[in-house]
Amino acid sequence: MTEEANRRPRAVEPPAAPPGGPRGRVARRVWAFVLLVLFAAYVATTFVPLAEDSTLAAELAEWPSSVMAGIAGVSLLVASRRWAATGADPESQADGADGPTALRYLGLAALAWCAGGLAHASTGLFSNTSVLSLTLGDLFSLAALPLFVVGFTRFAPWPGGLRTATRHITDSYVCAAAVFAIVWLLVFSPLYEELGAGAGLLGFALVYPVADIVVLCLLVPLVFMSPHSTRRAVLMVIGALIVIATSDMLGAITRLTGPPVAGGIEHPIRFLGLALLAALPWLVGHRTGADPRRITGRGLYRFAPELAAVAALSVATVVLTVAALRLSDVAPVLPLAAGTAVLVLLVRVLGMLEENATLSRMVRNREGHFNELARNSGDVILVLNRDASVHYVSQGTAEAFGYRLDDVLAAPVTALIHPEDLERTKPVLDLFTQRSSQGVHLRLRVAAADGTWRHTESTVSLYEQPGEPDRLLVTTRDISAQVALQNEVRHLTFHDGVTGLPNRAYLEERASDVLAHRAISEEPVDGVAVVFLDLDGFTAVNDSAGHVRGDHLLGQAARRLRGELDSSSTLTRWGGDEFAVLVEGTGNAQRVVDLAERLGRVIASDPFQVADRDILLTASLGVAFAEPGMDSGELLRNADVAMTRAKERGAGTVEVYAAHMHETVVSRLELQIHLREALAAGDFYLEYQPVVDLGSSQVTSVEALVRWDHDGRTVPPEEFIGAAEESGLIVPLGEWILREACQKVAVWRISDWDIGLSVNLSAKQVLSSRFVSTVAGVLAETGLPAEVLTLEVDEELLLDDGAEAVASLSELRGLGVQLAIDDYGMGYASLAHLRELSVDAIKIDPSFIDDLGRDDTVTLLTHTIIQLGRDLGVQVVAEGIERPEQLEQLRAMGCDHGQGFLVARPMSADGVEALVGGEVGVDL
Repeated sequence: MTEEANRRPRAVEPPAAPPGGPRGRVARRVWAFVLLVLFAAYVATTFVPLAEDSTLAAELAEWPSSVMAGIAGVSLLVASRRWAATGADPESQADGADGPTALRYLGLAALAWCAGGLAHASTGLFSNTSVLSLTLGDLFSLAALPLFVVGFTRFAPWPGGLRTATRHITDSYVCAAAVFAIVWLLVFSPLYEELGAGAGLLGFALVYPVADIVVLCLLVPLVFMSPHSTRRAVLMVIGALIVIATSDMLGAITRLTGPPVAGGIEHPIRFLGLALLAALPWLVGHRTGADPRRITGRGLYRFAPELAAVAALSVATVVLTVAALRLSDVAPVLPLAAGTAVLVLLVRVLGMLEENATLSRMVRNREGHFNELARNSGDVILVLNRDASVHYVSQGTAEAFGYRLDDVLAAPVTALIHPEDLERTKPVLDLFTQRSSQGVHLRLRVAAADGTWRHTESTVSLYEQPGEPDRLLVTTRDISAQVALQNEVRHLTFHDGVTGLPNRAYLEERASDVLAHRAISEEPVDGVAVVFLDLDGFTAVNDSAGHVRGDHLLGQAARRLRGELDSSSTLTRWGGDEFAVLVEGTGNAQRVVDLAERLGRVIASDPFQVADRDILLTASLGVAFAEPGMDSGELLRNADVAMTRAKERGAGTVEVYAAHMHETVVSRLELQIHLREALAAGDFYLEYQPVVDLGSSQVTSVEALVRWDHDGRTVPPEEFIGAAEESGLIVPLGEWILREACQKVAVWRISDWDIGLSVNLSAKQVLSSRFVSTVAGVLAETGLPAEVLTLEVDEELLLDDGAEAVASLSELRGLGVQLAIDDYGMGYASLAHLRELSVDAIKIDPSFIDDLGRDDTVTLLTHTIIQLGRDLGVQVVAEGIERPEQLEQLRAMGCDHGQGFLVARPMSADGVEALVGGEVGVDL
């Protein structure tokens, strides 16, 4: 049965029935025990003599069985109403069964038997009616049989179709005639001879046995065709009828012979049959039938009427033959039964011939359709023998795989199946034993003539032909192109197209699987780690050489990294210029750190070949270790955070994740959010630090410094400039600083104060596409002369992004803007860029000024820088002057300008005006 059929409610499962489980089994056992006790007690009355040739059972007559018939009728009718009231039974009618209706008609049949029994018993009290005549009680009892048949066929429905029903009835009649012949010869024939002249009235006594035989032969075949859901109820009902029929047979003998048979045993037997009917709805409740079985391997249970008729005729033939040899005379009833049976058999044979012709025509048509379909189908169609040899092959099958037809027919098809796939073909053999109508679907690799393995999809089903052995019908389709496409899609889904490495999606899934497996198996997770690697300076390669050559460099990097890893590590491309390594099975944290350092060294060891240039790169690496309860997302995030921290520390650094790093990242993100809000709300303001002429001590320019008023607290630049750089907010913030400072200095210059302005630039500002046009626009908007503005850049900008930065700064010089190198002395290529840019000023780093006079080397270097500036004609500005002796030494060395706390602290615009207004003699 299908799974859906198994899930359907059973038609014999009323909610009122005893529930399943131990309590239900106990209740059913109690029912059975009570029935056996009552039956045994009733049987005992057949041994209690009361008068000559009479027993207690005979004297009680039909009263007990009539009462039990009434109880059965009430029980069945009550159960019918309760089954119908639940509404559960209609859901099970897919099997064709109708439980409430069946119980209702069976209950009416039981009440008819009750009425008949009571009529017989009552008549026996007042009169002595001849046993060879029909009474009112007989009419009630005979009326019960049609009601019983209707109720039974609601549990075991009639076979569908007029032709099928006719075949069933004719076969049942043949069976009934044969059974009657047997019963006549074995039971009633001797009585017929003894009756002599009164034998003509024998038909009245045979009414019950004949009716019972006909009904049994009509209903017994339906038992084999009954639905699985009502099988137990059907068996119990037919069992009750057989018991009642046995009682009727014994009663007929008693009518003919006079003395009760075995002390009136027919009455307890009838009592048992009616008791079974009374217990029916309570004994089968919540109990499904056994799994359906076929009588034979070919499913001949569908031909139960034919089998029953053949069996009955066979037995009747034997009995009649024996009787004919032993008896000198044969009753006229036997030729009548035999003749009518032969006539019905002739009708049956004619029907079978017509059916056979129809079936033969259908088989021929099917074969024609099959051959036509095989010729025109694009699939491979085979008919295989049990040993897998080819019985039939469709046209074009051999050519589809490059074989000749003789090659296909020469060997079993199993020789063409991939050895690893042979295990999948085992369910095919079950088709011969289970004879299922459902086919078997297989995906196999099949050898082609060119030696390649083709992926195929096949459906195998049982192929039956009359008079032929069972074979297999195989329909096969070549799906190699589909499988190749699926593999390619799967590869592209989990692999990077540039390097060929697994990608981010694969790493996330693999890391999740590894951690989940270890959690389930309770293995330690300290042997799992992730290493993130970022190529320092790769962006410049893309910008200068193009993305195609950048991708070529990534491929070289991937090959280098792969060469340093073993099978316990998985190298993936995370994205952009970032790689990630999932390390499994190492319990030593130091080994993972050593691996990260090796990966960094292999990147920096040799230059990468990009076009005709050698490019040296370094790598920043972050390492994170898995911890109990950690998921893959958290592990990968930690490695990414560690890599970010390594880049902040400097190129070529390895950093191991610590808990505070995540807190730092979160704080940095929150800071960036606050910065955007502050810029929108106007919470930034400027302070100006004067730059003085060390010879005259007069203010010659001011440097604009940004400040942040955050909730009443002044935040210095070193706390938020880095976050602004990372988020890209430095570009709009720098534009605001430039515009604000230029507007203020332009106002001062209108008041006849000859003052200059210095503004610091970040790398992102200089490298932004609109930077030069932004500066030109601010100058035009504020009216500040270009030569008054000095833009300061760090040496690191010239080193990391030299070509692009120099181009942008050169455009600024074309506008007339002055350029200065800030924190001079801390870089490595300053002299080259001084010559290339022709800068206007250099600002000595405060670290030199701080050690001035304390460290002879620093003092010498400071003097050298000042002298270099004078020789190049470049203005030199000393930053960070805080002690008088520093000021005196700088004057002695010939330094022109300086700034610092000793000279003047950063102050607001009002402070600057108050400081220098009197000096220049103007009203600011």
